[in-house]
Amino acid sequence: MASLCLTPLPPPPPSQPRKLLEPNSSSSSSLNLKPIVVNGNPPTFVSAPGRRIVAVGDLHGDLDQARCALEMAGVLSSDGEDLWTGGETVLIQLGDILDRGDDEIAILSLLRSLDIQAKAEGGAVFQVNGNHETMNVEGDFRYVESGAFDECIDFLEYLDECTNDWEEAFVGWIGVSGRWKKERKMSQNYWGPLNLVKRQKGMIARSMLLRPGGPLACELAQHAVVLKVNDWVFCHGGLLPHHVAYGIERMNGEVSHWMRGLSESGDSPQIPFMATRGYDSVVWNRLFSRDVSDLEDYQIKQIHSILEETLQAVGATAMVVGHTPQTLGVNCKYNCSIWRIDVGMSSGVLNSRPEVLEVRDNKARVISSRMDAYSEFQAIDYI
Repeated sequence: MASLCLTPLPPPPPSQPRKLLEPNSSSSSSLNLKPIVVNGNPPTFVSAPGRRIVAVGDLHGDLDQARCALEMAGVLSSDGEDLWTGGETVLIQLGDILDRGDDEIAILSLLRSLDIQAKAEGGAVFQVNGNHETMNVEGDFRYVESGAFDECIDFLEYLDECTNDWEEAFVGWIGVSGRWKKERKMSQNYWGPLNLVKRQKGMIARSMLLRPGGPLACELAQHAVVLKVNDWVFCHGGLLPHHVAYGIERMNGEVSHWMRGLSESGDSPQIPFMATRGYDSVVWNRLFSRDVSDLEDYQIKQIHSILEETLQAVGATAMVVGHTPQTLGVNCKYNCSIWRIDVGMSSGVLNSRPEVLEVRDNKARVISSRMDAYSEFQAIDYI
């Protein structure tokens, strides 16, 4: 296995509002849009005037389904070149890229590559960490597929080929991961998923990448657990009033510091409980995703009241969550103040047809086919 000798990433700078790259002047439509402004590190509050927003739910290591969802959303080319086609669109992925599938790092690499391309066009790509990201940084590998351990081994070897240039290796991985995967499976030295020596090698590789302070954990540390874009709030499980009272930028910062392996006292950083642990933490909460047919009327009213209180506290019109697979597809409840967009599209979950949520001019609609991305039909209006 390649050795990993990387310079530790510095702590994030103090939070300052910052503009993303100015749009390419060759894009005629971008001339009328103000730049995207980001507050917080990791990003917490985003002003994206006039932008089309697209939200994608849990991907769980399924690169084919991820590409299908992104193509359907109109932000990824269908020619296999992995080019950004979304113009000034803001894409938000709601976490749980890790576990249950083989191509986790490839998906993360794809999203980073698209973000670089999107910023040049006046758009952006944001990610929100889910419970499976935080579990892996904790060292909980119960839901890791054998192919994902193999990808960690392959990626470390590729990183070594890139002379430990993390940026080059990470952004470039999406372009070479398929070849590495194919060559591994064709190799005479491919021992199969039950070989204990190979599995131990994969465990070590994954631990090196994802332990607090590891390079992939530091990559995840650049993403929030709660993100507010314009009047919409995005998180993996669900935001509650006491989270808002605690401070969402504070929570984002604490999770980021933990993932980076940073601690003010010099000891091992403490796991941020409110954001990442417990049934009512931001990444685990399922209160707003429960099937209302299982609830009594008074319970529905209580949940609706909690949701309204949360949205009022954070200054948002609606919340978008993943985490809990919706067998009937992307849907909204409680007067459409909550959108549930995890459809279990990964082959490791339900292998269902991808669907994504689009918000344009404060109107929300579901996109469930490539044609939908370019068509007009009934939408929920929040104005």
